[in-house]
Amino acid sequence: MGNTVRIELLPLGRRLTVAPGTSLQDALFPQGVEFPCGGRGRCKGCRVRVLEGGLPVTPEDKRVLTSKELAEGWRLACRAHARSDLRIELAQWELSILSDNSTFAFTPHDGLGAAVDLGTTTIVAQLVDRRTGNVLGVRMGLNQQAKHGADIMSRIDFAMSAGGQTTLQTLVREQIGGLLAELMSEAPPGAPLERVVLVGNTVMHHLFCGLSVEPLSHHPFDPPEDALKTFSAPDLGWHGLGNATVCFLPCLGGFVGSDVLAGIVATQVNESDRLVGLVDLGTNGEIVIGNRVRLLCASTAAGPAFEGARISMGMRAATGAIAEVALRDSAMQCRVLGGGAPRGICGSGLVDAVACGLDLGLVRPTGRLASGDRWTLAPPVVLTQTDVRELQLAKGAIAAGFRLLLAQWGAGLEDLECLHLAGAFGNYINRASARRIGLLPLPPDRVRPAGNTALLGAKLALFRESGDGFEYEALRRKIRHVPLNEDPDFHETYVAEMQFS
Repeated sequence: MGNTVRIELLPLGRRLTVAPGTSLQDALFPQGVEFPCGGRGRCKGCRVRVLEGGLPVTPEDKRVLTSKELAEGWRLACRAHARSDLRIELAQWELSILSDNSTFAFTPHDGLGAAVDLGTTTIVAQLVDRRTGNVLGVRMGLNQQAKHGADIMSRIDFAMSAGGQTTLQTLVREQIGGLLAELMSEAPPGAPLERVVLVGNTVMHHLFCGLSVEPLSHHPFDPPEDALKTFSAPDLGWHGLGNATVCFLPCLGGFVGSDVLAGIVATQVNESDRLVGLVDLGTNGEIVIGNRVRLLCASTAAGPAFEGARISMGMRAATGAIAEVALRDSAMQCRVLGGGAPRGICGSGLVDAVACGLDLGLVRPTGRLASGDRWTLAPPVVLTQTDVRELQLAKGAIAAGFRLLLAQWGAGLEDLECLHLAGAFGNYINRASARRIGLLPLPPDRVRPAGNTALLGAKLALFRESGDGFEYEALRRKIRHVPLNEDPDFHETYVAEMQFS
């Protein structure tokens, strides 16, 4: 066995180099592959097909996959280890992914459509056959605007400088146009691109659409324009894509963007008879509480701790990051992505570590470290008192948002039937740890990882044009944006929620 193993990922076209014996879960998670059951081998959402090389069949493979799937080379990535060079196909990007989703009801339309999730950090575009619902291709990339600021407030600052907004608008329009051109180069000959639907947070919406971000730079942080914006491909300089209609779905108010609107549609929060919730945990945490009658939404400045930023040894979920901390016989065990020596800690590991620290008495409910101002997790990775405070600020903001929205409903946590967790971080956070620190104070069985609800909602919109009975304005009339900073109880609630459970 050599010192390294090479893995080629299709259809992404990426090539990885890892140490022999590396868990495929550790290798694929940083690439955006989702593990819906948390890597426990209980579902087949992470399955991969071996095209070259070999992965032994595990007991979990036999239990979850059919004999036909096993014979075709399918394996559960969460139970596999790379011991030799591999060429694998990712099931999450196979062509039949949409038709396999039993909750995806649609009316067939002619031509092709493209769904785009325009995130602050990454952009994901999928090409969809609107007659069948099949995904024909996917492209992802880091948002090129990031060279002018990693977070939304730094983007706003740059946009307000001379020529800044034009620069950011040009960068993102050209990048998305390039991704779509790549996708169309692989499309069936003669199939036209008819419709493109984009979703994103309020700042991404404004920067793409050419709307001033100045109103978002100061109180009350409420943009005057948030309607559905429609363009044609030539309007955007997207030549070679025909005359496709390009729609950016509307925002909901303040820093609650169209990605949240798409998430509401994807999770069907607006169709529930019972009180349910949706939350996207990130630098700008968005929360929705409601049912089919009405919905309340809010954003809260959680800070970047959930993404590993502003943590002394924080990092994104990549090779070398402590992604999980668990107690075994009263001792902490750290799982490092990639299986090697730790280099830092990502958001999910941070939540786990503090939950374990609370159980061991190493962290007090006030957030103070029991011994000194440094805590060694796994050399050389340490957590400082400031790191724990950063997590308190983030968790306090989210928990306070929940409390205040529920209070406006005249309801309590016990009345919330379920909570949908959107986004990658929501998919991989340990729900028991989140409850232990008071971030998500619900029983784990009432918290449901929902994946990329923004992208799913954009896909649904490809099939729900005017005349199909899906009216965004009708839905938005049911939704009320709640500016938390104007609630007289916000400060007191926020301070109280900074305490750990």
